[in-house]
Amino acid sequence: MLKRSVAIAKKDIVLSVAGGQGLTQAMLLGLLLIFVFSLSRPAGQLIDPQAASAIFWLASSFGLVLVFNTLFSIEESNEARLGLLSSPVPPHSIWLGKGVAGFGLLLCSQLVFLPATIVFLGQDIKGSMSVFMLTLLAADWGLVSLGALLGALSQGQAARESLLSVILFPLLLPILLGAITMMTSVFSGEPAMDESSWLGIILASDALFSGAGLILFPFVYSGEQ
Repeated sequence: MLKRSVAIAKKDIVLSVAGGQGLTQAMLLGLLLIFVFSLSRPAGQLIDPQAASAIFWLASSFGLVLVFNTLFSIEESNEARLGLLSSPVPPHSIWLGKGVAGFGLLLCSQLVFLPATIVFLGQDIKGSMSVFMLTLLAADWGLVSLGALLGALSQGQAARESLLSVILFPLLLPILLGAITMMTSVFSGEPAMDESSWLGIILASDALFSGAGLILFPFVYSGEQ
């Protein structure tokens, strides 16, 4: 299962990067959001760390939508989904491969968003770097776990592509609230209240979305889209 998941992830990353879609679009949209919000900063004043953290994760969330729309449209545009379903590859491998590919592309986008947040929004990493990395990796896996599941649901008809953003954002609220709170402490240098509780919420959401993906993805991906 893992070997097939890695093969799918490699294929998706190569096609997404080589085609100039997904990753490029996510980066450009995120940078545009960060720059537009930076214009609201009064001259000589800094944006609040909490607001900057929210903008960072907002850019990441919109980038997530573009990444998974691209990852699943690769098979849809070439009518290769039926080929995957008729192959000996388990549906769980497809979900995991898409998730790993989305995880890598989202991280690459955030490596661009973070310097842009520091430069345009006047922030600095004053807190623990280990807290920052733990928050980033834990929150990202929750994002891509759900994105890999709902991305399959939104494909097949142009009118259904909006389902990804409509359904995705309400479900991601616990992860986003926890990630914003934790990253605010990283930008401000002040420990967040109930830091362990917020991290627990993020990890619990990761487990919930991962379990839902493993159970529901075979039905969603093989059903009539």
